[in-house]
Amino acid sequence: MKPSLLAIAKCQACLMAFLFTLGNDSSHALPPPEDIPEEIMRTEIILEARSPIDGVALNPAEYAELQAQLQESNFDPKLNSDVQELIFLLQLRKFIRTFTGITINP
Repeated sequence: MKPSLLAIAKCQACLMAFLFTLGNDSSHALPPPEDIPEEIMRTEIILEARSPIDGVALNPAEYAELQAQLQESNFDPKLNSDVQELIFLLQLRKFIRTFTGITINP
């Protein structure tokens, strides 16, 4: 059974109407008008900040000082030589296992 020319024309008209309305609706791609652009938000200076440690509100000077203190570490890790050797051997075992697939049991 062959479809009639009229049925084919109707399907083509419906398809063209659908594609026309889909292509002309550009409002889906635009952000809402009340949304602040990212370029403007990047240039804004944040005047209130919270401590990453306990969440206390800080002014910009206190926040910068706290960030500087957190950046410099007073903790110098010293490990026992036996522990350092054990860590090295575990890393070596993991390295060998990745290339060979052989499990090395102690």
